Amino acid sequence: MKVIGISGSPRPDGNTSLLVRESLNAIAEEGIETEFISLAGKELNPCLGCNICKETGYCQIIDDIEPILEKMKEADGIILGSPVYFGGVSAQLKMLMDRSRPLRIGFQLRNKVGGAIAVGASRNGGQETTIQQIHNFFLIHSMIVVGDNDPTAHYGGTGVGKSPGDCEKDEIGLETARNLGKKVAEVIKLIKK
Repeated sequence: MKVIGISGSPRPDGNTSLLVRESLNAIAEEGIETEFISLAGKELNPCLGCNICKETGYCQIIDDIEPILEKMKEADGIILGSPVYFGGVSAQLKMLMDRSRPLRIGFQLRNKVGGAIAVGASRNGGQETTIQQIHNFFLIHSMIVVGDNDPTAHYGGTGVGKSPGDCEKDEIGLETARNLGKKVAEVIKLIKK
């Protein structure tokens, strides 16, 4: 069993990465292998709408996205994290989402467990709308969407941070990220029984 956590932040060691790693740590404590991927510093390009992927199963653009898509196919669970950008995901994460079209051929992410994390500048800073965008992505790929586990149980990991390191002091954000990891692990174990 393996879960990958992808931080869609342009900051390699920002708050989103911190909470994605926190979630992965909770998963690792359940005996499941984890891998962290940061989109920061990667060469990412937007979808061109050429539809070549629908014919070949591969995107014609050569950049850092294809190896990430391969890891997504191999994983049992995927956690996507993003800072809030105008109530939605970052451009980096959106490019990964848009370029995942080849994975819809045969629904290659079907029944993988998906969890979302979002970090906003205030407690009500667009985290829920950002998480909803990630959930929609999971649903369109026929994945199993989970939120954070009890006792916080709602949409997923929701952090508050304006500057790098702020989420280290955000107990609610840390707890929801950990609980999300626990829920992802729980559901993967139920599927693998």
